[in-house]
Amino acid sequence: MIRWRWGTVVEARREWRGSLELEVTVESRRAEDPATVRALAYPRLVGTPEPGDRVLLNLNALALGLGTGGYALVVAVPDRLPEDADVPGHVVKARYTPLQAIVLAADEEASGLRHALAGATDLEALPVVVADLHSALPAVVAGALTVRPDTRIAYVMTDGGALPAWFSRTLDALRPLLAGTVTTGQAFGGDLESTNVHSGLLAARHGLGADLAIVTQGPGNLGTGTSWGFSGVAAGEAVNAVAALGGHPIAAPRISDADPRPRHRGVSHHSLTAFGRVALASADLVMPSDLPEPLAGEVREALAALCPPHTLVEVPSRDLLPALTALPAKLSTMGRGLAEDEAYFLSAAAAGRHAATVAG
Repeated sequence: MIRWRWGTVVEARREWRGSLELEVTVESRRAEDPATVRALAYPRLVGTPEPGDRVLLNLNALALGLGTGGYALVVAVPDRLPEDADVPGHVVKARYTPLQAIVLAADEEASGLRHALAGATDLEALPVVVADLHSALPAVVAGALTVRPDTRIAYVMTDGGALPAWFSRTLDALRPLLAGTVTTGQAFGGDLESTNVHSGLLAARHGLGADLAIVTQGPGNLGTGTSWGFSGVAAGEAVNAVAALGGHPIAAPRISDADPRPRHRGVSHHSLTAFGRVALASADLVMPSDLPEPLAGEVREALAALCPPHTLVEVPSRDLLPALTALPAKLSTMGRGLAEDEAYFLSAAAAGRHAATVAG
């Protein structure tokens, strides 16, 4: 299940919040093993590797040729273990794996937010944008801030993709624009930790004081090419959670005329499954009002089939292009940037604009 290798750190490359990229030579066990690899360490888990350190690596992602997660992962620096971390919490994430981590949940007794969250049961009509890919996050933020630049936006990260929030360079770049991040379920590394999406949403509203929240999985989604074998199906469950807590669900369907795969052209079949089959509560289903034809007609027809229970909302988007290009985070989805897939990013931005209008 795991391709274990020993390696030696050559040099540190770039660093962002919670992550350190390294160049590592590999002690080969097979002819096909690379001589050197790009490796990633999470210092809060394994300490900070330095040049010359011998490290234990997991090479699975490289063996599979993964794009988003194409790193060797540092599992340990066995000759220089970090000091014990004294964490007041008792919530365990990545449970019963060799790297299970102890965190302090926002609503635990030892948390400074315990009083605010212990009795919290309602989102108080908080608008919450739900998207099925992490790449939608910066575009939703950009769209929301064009309506109200001082909007307090909280990001609620589910555990469908990367578990460490530290993996996301997008999230690191967006930090100045966010009130904070809540990591839910098995995900960890946010400004606040929660045990599930429901408590994560309440932490965003009552812990971070959010005017608006965004729910997506972390980067590196999992999919099998089937209707149900996709981690983003949980977007429909997030809609239900928002509604159950008295929030205002806003669905941001994945729209594209650039994806080479027919099942993702127009409205992705994953969005149709998540919002059409899994989401039982009503949501505002947002599409840009100014998509080019024939894409606009295809999208409108596909989304109209989900209404009711949802309400189709058309929002202008073309004037959001400057806000998207000004973002500090790189826009990329499946290797495509803004120029290659305008419809995708404008659709997410339109959902953000609508949410900020609702929050208004």
